[in-house]
Amino acid sequence: MGFPSEKELKQMRTKLARAEPSRLLPKNATKADQVKYKLCEKFVMYLNERKTSQVQLAKKLKVDPSRINEIVKYRIDLYTVDKLMDLAEKLDLDFEVKVA
Repeated sequence: MGFPSEKELKQMRTKLARAEPSRLLPKNATKADQVKYKLCEKFVMYLNERKTSQVQLAKKLKVDPSRINEIVKYRIDLYTVDKLMDLAEKLDLDFEVKVA
């Protein structure tokens, strides 16, 4: 596998320029938002560890792929803790909820 051509690089740059970045957790985040953020991290780790795509995960969870994209972009404002926990439990993700 060689280095991508200039045309391929240009296409990648165009895609990246339009891509929405992942969101960071604000310093003053609520406990609920902290839990949601940690759950989103678990989904990202699941995808990376299993080398699976968002589309494949969406099929497995029977949700629209755009919903998985929102989760891996840490769009915690779009989810409740219980919804994320429900999805995580369907995957048998290992997580522990701590409120300090």
